[in-house]
Amino acid sequence: MNALTTSLQTYFTTFARTQRDLSSNTIASYRDTWRMLLKHLTATLGVPTERVDFDVLTATNVTGFLDHLEHDRGNNAKTRNTRLTAIRAVLSRALPDHPEHAATITQVLAIPPKRAIRPVIEFLTPGEVDVLLAAPDHQTWTGRRDYALLAMAVQTGLRISEICALTLNDIYLGAGPQVTCTGKGRRQRSTPLTRTTVTTMKNYLAERAARPGTAVFCGPHGQALSRDALEHRLAKHLDTARTTCSSLVGKHVTMHTMRHTAAMNLLAGGVDIAVIALWLGHADTHSTDAYLHADMAIKQAAIERTRPPGVTPGNYRPEPGILAWLTAL
Repeated sequence: MNALTTSLQTYFTTFARTQRDLSSNTIASYRDTWRMLLKHLTATLGVPTERVDFDVLTATNVTGFLDHLEHDRGNNAKTRNTRLTAIRAVLSRALPDHPEHAATITQVLAIPPKRAIRPVIEFLTPGEVDVLLAAPDHQTWTGRRDYALLAMAVQTGLRISEICALTLNDIYLGAGPQVTCTGKGRRQRSTPLTRTTVTTMKNYLAERAARPGTAVFCGPHGQALSRDALEHRLAKHLDTARTTCSSLVGKHVTMHTMRHTAAMNLLAGGVDIAVIALWLGHADTHSTDAYLHADMAIKQAAIERTRPPGVTPGNYRPEPGILAWLTAL
């Protein structure tokens, strides 16, 4: 067992879980990155995986792996940077224990992330939301469930993972109705529910009580729906909605689009961006600032407050004639 193998086992068995208490999703992402990296180095260098050590993890080889992700696998710059973060995380932890490889590790840690173009946020208009919510067939159990699911998603802005993890104990429909969840970074938050959503959920949960399990949105046998299942159900209803709403044809709509739509509805209602950040469970407002760029109404209001072209700047001064006229009154 070489030094790199020991460092990887120490990081994933002790440091990541016990000391850092990273989420299972983060650990899985880091694990997959290192699996791909080791396989890439084995294929390109022609050495067995067991012989890949720190001396092979040069900045050139790691950069080659990142380029492979982008050019051969078709990953975007954001994914490339996420993989680089996973590599840095392990090497940063290993650096104090292996000073003999400090030069090689430091060079990898110095690899800069690639600048990524942030795409414009896509969201649904109120009319498009109405058409989408009308798509599920209310004559069937799955249709009524999907309607409640979409109505909850577009009002609360919960992430798809948070929706999948909801249990019956997370929904409170009494005075001060709300849904609680544990989101990204293990941040717990409560999101209020509107009267319309409360009515929808009461009707749904009354019918759902006849099924086993504790998942709020469940399958026929009470099992929690997976992320793929939610996206599949959304795609099905989008196909129906697009037959009557042409504006949905050109939009790439996912469950995360529901989250963007909830944020844009709050922004259009005049809610402060800091409150929206708390609503969505963002650690700070930097992630939420993107919604300001997507809202053309805010930009239009800003331009209307600017000085029109051709107007001379300065304080208003009435024409001399008006003073004489007022004096003569």
